[in-house]
Amino acid sequence: MVYLDNAATTFHKPATVYEAVNNAIKELSANPGRSGHELSMKTSEMVYNTREKTAEYFNAESYENIVFTQNCTMAINLCMRGLFKKGDHIIISDLEHNSVFRTAFDLKKNGVEVDIFESNNDEEITIKNIYSLIKPNTKGVVCTNGSNVFGIKLPIREIGKLCKSKNLLFIVDAAQTAGVIKIDMKADNIDYLCIAPHKGLYTPMGLGVLITDTKPSPIITGGTGSSSGIVEQPNFLPDKYESGTINVPAISGLSAGIDFVKSNERFIYQKEMNIINYIYTELCKMKKIKLYNKPDLPVLSFNINNDSSENIASYLNKNNICVRAGLHCAPLAHKKFKTEDRGTVRISASYFNTMNEAKYFVKAVDKY
Repeated sequence: MVYLDNAATTFHKPATVYEAVNNAIKELSANPGRSGHELSMKTSEMVYNTREKTAEYFNAESYENIVFTQNCTMAINLCMRGLFKKGDHIIISDLEHNSVFRTAFDLKKNGVEVDIFESNNDEEITIKNIYSLIKPNTKGVVCTNGSNVFGIKLPIREIGKLCKSKNLLFIVDAAQTAGVIKIDMKADNIDYLCIAPHKGLYTPMGLGVLITDTKPSPIITGGTGSSSGIVEQPNFLPDKYESGTINVPAISGLSAGIDFVKSNERFIYQKEMNIINYIYTELCKMKKIKLYNKPDLPVLSFNINNDSSENIASYLNKNNICVRAGLHCAPLAHKKFKTEDRGTVRISASYFNTMNEAKYFVKAVDKY
């Protein structure tokens, strides 16, 4: 099987991640922070160490700022719903995933103003487009670090500088980039970082990471294992946002995933882009192929003649190739590239794809 749907979730994981998850199930099946017995304490130690490792990797202020959520979408919702209120104005990009787009327009129903900035290949134009939308009541910018459809990378460091100069909050959706390219919260002036570690950090599904402070209002309350005698939700990190039992096996996998990425970070992006660039170059030679852009990230969209993207994906599936077709939960991006009528076929590489797989994919497309 040739798996090229890594933008949805990475299928192949490092052996160390499998081992870490298995070990957590076998050896750490106690609830951290809920009991004083040895097994609970041992589990808590692993979770604490993973928080420290995550904070260090993304240059966050402290391990306490690392909050584990159900997924990246929940992290985004926690930020946006917890920070923006009636009368506020927020700016999002024209590449957003529905996790940001739908949340923004749900907030709009409750009196939050929303504007969409146009991204451009020229970073200066992108920044100018954001600047032109800033108003007296603008509270923040929320944007993806990289498009999950077209592999476009937004200039988050420059956007972060603009936000800092205008005293605006900056929330970044790093679902497609965490583990693939370097993200430095301090250098990039990011206030809130939302991560889908089951992608570029090779973690099992069912875990998100939010790097935050205590400003957002919690959207879920309940048991935290701390301050149990008071009716209010704790107001300290990470407990304020971690009601209920956290996903210990996936957190153990995250620890191993970060180790793997750190030890291979000089090669991951280069290897993935080599595969995508090879495929892009070969598809450019085929007259029947419609390409939309040369991507900055290892994500590429295309179509064939006037056929539906679903038909193409079905054909590739019969050839044992896994891709994703349709709108990819990102209608804004498809509207930008005028593909909202049929979507696109999307391929996305990971460190574990090979050039032989890329060549097999190109041959299969050529025979379509």
